[in-house]
Amino acid sequence: MFNLTEHELQNKMAGFTAQEINQQPEVWKETVTTLFENKESMRGFIESIFSKHDHVRVLLTGAGTSAFAGDILVPELQKQYQGNVQFEAIATTDIVSNPSHYLFKDIPTILVSFARSGNSPESVAAVQLAGSIISDFYQVVITCNPHGELAKSTEQDANSLTILTPEQAHDQGFAMTSSFTSMMLACYGLFTVYPFTGDNVSKVIANGGKLVNQLTPIVEDILQFDIKRIVYLGSGLLSQLSHEAALKMLELTAGKVVAVHESSLGFRHGPKSILNDDTIVVLFMSQNPHTRRYDLDMLKELSGEDSKMKIVAVTEKTDSEIEEYADWVIPVNSDSEQLTNDFYLGLLYIMFAQVLALKMSIKLGITPDNPSPDGRVNRVVQGVTIYEYNHA
Repeated sequence: MFNLTEHELQNKMAGFTAQEINQQPEVWKETVTTLFENKESMRGFIESIFSKHDHVRVLLTGAGTSAFAGDILVPELQKQYQGNVQFEAIATTDIVSNPSHYLFKDIPTILVSFARSGNSPESVAAVQLAGSIISDFYQVVITCNPHGELAKSTEQDANSLTILTPEQAHDQGFAMTSSFTSMMLACYGLFTVYPFTGDNVSKVIANGGKLVNQLTPIVEDILQFDIKRIVYLGSGLLSQLSHEAALKMLELTAGKVVAVHESSLGFRHGPKSILNDDTIVVLFMSQNPHTRRYDLDMLKELSGEDSKMKIVAVTEKTDSEIEEYADWVIPVNSDSEQLTNDFYLGLLYIMFAQVLALKMSIKLGITPDNPSPDGRVNRVVQGVTIYEYNHA
């Protein structure tokens, strides 16, 4: 797996993380099966709320990677609805520290919590705050842990829905990988107004299965370059995906690789100052023709830099123009048909970032399953004090 023997995986404490990256296509398949089997009851729960109120806020929330899941989904879901349903992504860390900025008594709200463990202090507190402040409050908990506090909070509650990911998505490694992608897929399947069919998702799953086997030699070639800094760029929801990609590198290398993210257009407005000879830039290319023009312009601009920096273009399908300007091109869709949106592409794009971070961690002599053995950061956040909120 990823050109590592079982002995190497155990010796380098990489076994959990490697397996959890590798298993994603299978986990997606199981996630979709669960959604199909419970489609009527799950969708019925959502539709009953929408029909009951003239306007509904849907707040996608979580902390860290779980917060980024909402950031990625909101642009696509809001584009699909454009009506009396308003999608927003607000981290639990913001809700807990500033409830009055985000929770409004008289606006019917569905709080969608993404939670690997369901035990993070901010996640539990955000639900409690929302329930105490909002008059018409509903919640959807998308979690990997049936025994977590969030899952327990929905028991016997007619205004709540819990969606459990497959058991193996409850990552044992430090970094969220299969938990992240499976929870996003579950949320998309729950809310999308487009046909969520086996045909659409099966293309993503099939390509994921191929990609996970194809990435290792490419990543190993990229790692011949001595990376000190990495920049992830993208547009729209792929800009939000770049946040998660950068975090994976930062987490798994224990901060030894400087990892930043930005939008393709936003990069020129100051953040481009980070570039030097030890930098690699990864550009997540949109499949939207209009958006792709801006990504391509940035690719050309980076290629023209007087620097030894390197460029990776991750794209749905390659073409001669991209190959001309990028040092490495990674196409993720080997099917003849195009995927329908950038969200589906994002599920495949992030696999590259996960594998790159895993292999870089091992190269630096860090243990990916526990990159912070000194306890500076923890798999489930510790050290958080939740203070009582005065509604007055």
